[in-house]
Amino acid sequence: MLLSPLPRTADHDIPAPLLTELTALYASQHAFHALGGDFPDPDDIRPEQVAAALARERAHEGARVLLARSEGRLVGVVVTLDRHPDPADPDPWVGLLMVDAAAQGRGHGRRIVQQVEDRFREAGRDALRLAVLDANSAGLAFWTALGYQVVGHRPDLRSGRPCAVLRKPLRRSRRAARVAVVDPRGAVLLFRYRNPDAGTHWALPGGGLEEGESPREGALRELREETGWADLEPGPLLCTWEHDFIRRGTLVSQHEQIYVCAGPRREPGGPDLAASHATDGILGWRWWTRDELAREADPVWPPGLAPLLDVWEAESGRRRPGPA
Repeated sequence: MLLSPLPRTADHDIPAPLLTELTALYASQHAFHALGGDFPDPDDIRPEQVAAALARERAHEGARVLLARSEGRLVGVVVTLDRHPDPADPDPWVGLLMVDAAAQGRGHGRRIVQQVEDRFREAGRDALRLAVLDANSAGLAFWTALGYQVVGHRPDLRSGRPCAVLRKPLRRSRRAARVAVVDPRGAVLLFRYRNPDAGTHWALPGGGLEEGESPREGALRELREETGWADLEPGPLLCTWEHDFIRRGTLVSQHEQIYVCAGPRREPGGPDLAASHATDGILGWRWWTRDELAREADPVWPPGLAPLLDVWEAESGRRRPGPA
């Protein structure tokens, strides 16, 4: 599907062939217009009315009218706002989404929304909002199925019609890498992290990848920054893990590659360690036995770490010494 801005002529008019297409699309949704009341006769929608309606949409600051085409055919139109006219509302908005009735049921609406979300996500926006008329049960079902949640009710600004306001956080993708350092007796080093949005948790040394960095390179850099150890390197891949969490107020979808290596039991150290830990929200560290991992009340990232390490030891033929 191709999503592109509404083209205009030199006189700022909509090209005649395109206006004909748009009028046919609007006319196909007579039930929607009957519900909204934006057109005098929903069964007789005319080109000049469509042009006037789109001109009103474009009059808002930061508004964009985008056309959706599939296999060359106009199948939808979406209007977005960089910011709602209400200055207290920080989020961008979807002002209108309309799909040709003859093309409904083929996933066009969902794909349009996905592209709109991607555009705002890439622009660094944290969430997207829209309003659905209280009487539009089909519209409410569509948006809630896409992950939007009702966050309030208010009349729309133009006609005072009662609406539900919906909002969806826009997840940002983040790649990360970590290293499980295992001592000769099988204990693993974990850091205790403080996340202002999600409380405390324990995790392996590691973090987000830098631009152009491979997961193994990032794991090595993070291990050295957070422990001060320059004599260890990531070994084989232990597992991959994907999870969502709140980071600095933003919903993040994180993909982690977790490596494992054997190392001596010692304490992290180095001249820059305290500053590094303060920046990363690290409160402390500890070596954990497998039994202690199973009993820990605070979250441990990744979950199920103890059995993963058991499998690694079994496959590598590594043996732990008996009790001293």
